[in-house]
Amino acid sequence: MKIGVYGGTFNPPHLGHLAAARAAIEALELDKLLLIPAAVPPHKDLPQETPILEHRLAMVEKMADALRLPQVVEVSRLEVERCGKSYTSDTLEALHQQYPDAQLWLLMGTDMFLTLHQWHDPGEILKLAGICAFGRKEQDGEEIFAPQRAFLEKQYGAKVVTMTLPDLVEISSTQLRERLARGEGGEYLHPSVYGYILMNGLYGTHADLKHLEVPELRACSYSMVKEKRVKHIRGTEEEAVRLAKRWGADETMARRAGILHDCTKYLELDEQLALCRRYGVELDELEQRAVKLLHSKTGACIARAVFGEPDEVFWAIFWHTTAKADMTTLEKILYVADYMEPNRDFDGVERLRELAYRDLDQALLLGIETTIQEMRDRKLPVHKNTIQAQTWLREHGVTIED
Repeated sequence: MKIGVYGGTFNPPHLGHLAAARAAIEALELDKLLLIPAAVPPHKDLPQETPILEHRLAMVEKMADALRLPQVVEVSRLEVERCGKSYTSDTLEALHQQYPDAQLWLLMGTDMFLTLHQWHDPGEILKLAGICAFGRKEQDGEEIFAPQRAFLEKQYGAKVVTMTLPDLVEISSTQLRERLARGEGGEYLHPSVYGYILMNGLYGTHADLKHLEVPELRACSYSMVKEKRVKHIRGTEEEAVRLAKRWGADETMARRAGILHDCTKYLELDEQLALCRRYGVELDELEQRAVKLLHSKTGACIARAVFGEPDEVFWAIFWHTTAKADMTTLEKILYVADYMEPNRDFDGVERLRELAYRDLDQALLLGIETTIQEMRDRKLPVHKNTIQAQTWLREHGVTIED
């Protein structure tokens, strides 16, 4: 078993860290990669603007999720739960005890690699783990790596792998923190990490969450969900804009509703219920026990209360799961866009897509009736608002043409 060990302050974790982790997994054929945030780094003091530990851990969790390898990548609290300085030799010894038969590989950047012999107990480090060093620019090639690699191999019998990743983000964490404090630097971060920073006002950011531009709104939305959901959210956003253009609805509202429609998707039932109580959302008996029905309601509340979205966006999100009788054009658009965005793949989706640009009401009815049939096939209750939406459309002469 090969285990990669990637430690650091991750203050904040940026695209360079992400790319290096991905490259190491592939190059070393790792079975597991441990991302290990340092509590107290031995070689430097944490900057004054460093977020509290729980924020740093949360950002590293988002970086791990962004790699989309849940069976391989995990975040370890090993160093943050240990008192004193975070010495790498201690960490490797603990991991050796935990995984006695594993082959450990310690990941690091060029600067750390070139000073490795000056670390605390380098002999123990090199006895317990191989070294994988990566450079982030063309100059970090063999001319830089070779002398240190030869020295470590001769002095300590080290196992060393070096690689240059010329497309790696060329920015230091210090420079990135300075840019963030000036309202810049988002392009160096994975969107979910950037959104987390904005949502929590880290590194001197002071984003007005109620007046975000679209890229920042996306980042905040993505920070609230799992990475695997982002593709669907982006697809719904794009589909909603196309449908708004086709049917004369407000394209900006359609876009923002699409971006935020699933922002509370991953909250547990107790969290969903707490938000409903907080924002005065009345729930019927089915909604109080069916968590899948709640994210549309809580997402709408967050869209309005946190991000300042208008009532039109609020109600589009609120009804995008159950639908209802007499929906507005924007409400219909989000419901249908969510149902048939480009990443959806089920029997009948192509028919739904064709109808959506020919007759929006027919597409809405098809989506509603497909949902009703699916719920009945699974012997699950259908929400009363969905039945009322079907009845309203039929009573107003909507039929699905062949």
